[in-house]
Amino acid sequence: MILILFVLLFLLIGLGFSIWTSMGISGMIYILIRGEVSLKILASTMVSGVDIPTLVAIPFFMLAGELMNSSGITRKLADFADTFVGRFRGGLAYVAIVVNVIMAGVSGSAVADASAVSSVLLPAMKERGYDRPFAASINAAAAVIGPIIPPSIPMIFIGVISGLSIGRLFLGGVIPGLMMGLFLAMTVAITTRRKNYPVVKKPLDPKILFNLLKDTIFALLAPIIIILGVVWGIVTLVEVAVLANFYILLVSLFVYRTIRFKEIPKLFSKAAVFSTSIMIIFAVVGLYQYIVASEQLGDKLGLLIADLNLNRFTFLLMANIFFLFMGCILDAVPVMLIFFPVLLPAATKLGVDPTHFGVIVVINLMIGLLTPPIGALLFLEAKIADLEFEQLVRHVWPYTLALIVVLFLCTYIPQLILYIPNLIL
Repeated sequence: MILILFVLLFLLIGLGFSIWTSMGISGMIYILIRGEVSLKILASTMVSGVDIPTLVAIPFFMLAGELMNSSGITRKLADFADTFVGRFRGGLAYVAIVVNVIMAGVSGSAVADASAVSSVLLPAMKERGYDRPFAASINAAAAVIGPIIPPSIPMIFIGVISGLSIGRLFLGGVIPGLMMGLFLAMTVAITTRRKNYPVVKKPLDPKILFNLLKDTIFALLAPIIIILGVVWGIVTLVEVAVLANFYILLVSLFVYRTIRFKEIPKLFSKAAVFSTSIMIIFAVVGLYQYIVASEQLGDKLGLLIADLNLNRFTFLLMANIFFLFMGCILDAVPVMLIFFPVLLPAATKLGVDPTHFGVIVVINLMIGLLTPPIGALLFLEAKIADLEFEQLVRHVWPYTLALIVVLFLCTYIPQLILYIPNLIL
């Protein structure tokens, strides 16, 4: 019976239906075929899917990203990073990585970070003679760091549907996120040397550095407020999201003066509309969670793994391959919401730490943003850079490969993920 559900789901997606529509229709048809429960279960399960207080943090983090984009803070961060790493060959590529690491501490969304950073850096990279495919590729790849370093909207999803500590998931993403930046930088070093981009020499004048720091200090404090607020338990996740928006809004209105009061309703509306697209998926996932629980899919999968005699190494390898493949053909949100709760019990029975498994699933699916045919970041960057999608696909693969190397290191060296959570929480 459960096979019918997933066949219908993929069939509807293949026919061009939206993710949430496909999930809702396939779930309804499944219940009608089963005939053991009333269709009233549709309403109750969809309400329970969004009746979770922690989900309130998601629209606020999305709003934080919108405010950062519109306030000019991204440009200030780019100027700050350019002063230090812009002096190297292909310096603006390193700037893209550094700025995405900093922005990751605010929005937690890869698409939001890519849109903000690329709109600033792509024109600057063009002026300095970088070819468009290279510029678009590194901006797309660097944006993947956004949902790995805390706060992370996908990790909020994982925590909400599984009951895992969101704080531990957040902290588990710190080292992998920094490693992603390091491995991307190493790939950039190889690529830019081969392309022989010019080196821009800039003096590190103390007076210039002081003025630059004075101009960017308020921007740099935003991610620190968010991360320390959650880690130290001073405020809840929702409260820190609200606090971050309040801080960014005050700085933008009264310090940088880059947002006017009349623009605020439009920014709030844009974040609200985008949030609804996430919440409707959570609603239909509530229906899927009911079906998966009633079919005891987790227990059946555990028995199958026991029959196959899989060890932890093999299970994690298969899980990585599965989620990388699913990330190629589906959006990350429904994949993690549907399959993570199913695979988590099997992982824990094999001795895999739940936080470790949650973080590697997120890394897998964020890499999927760079892989065709879906590749949301590829479509976004191709549009911003005015490139053919296929051209960008041909140039982004070295950076995708670098991120996959980080994934497998984190998969088989669990302490890369668990060291900080075990140290602090």
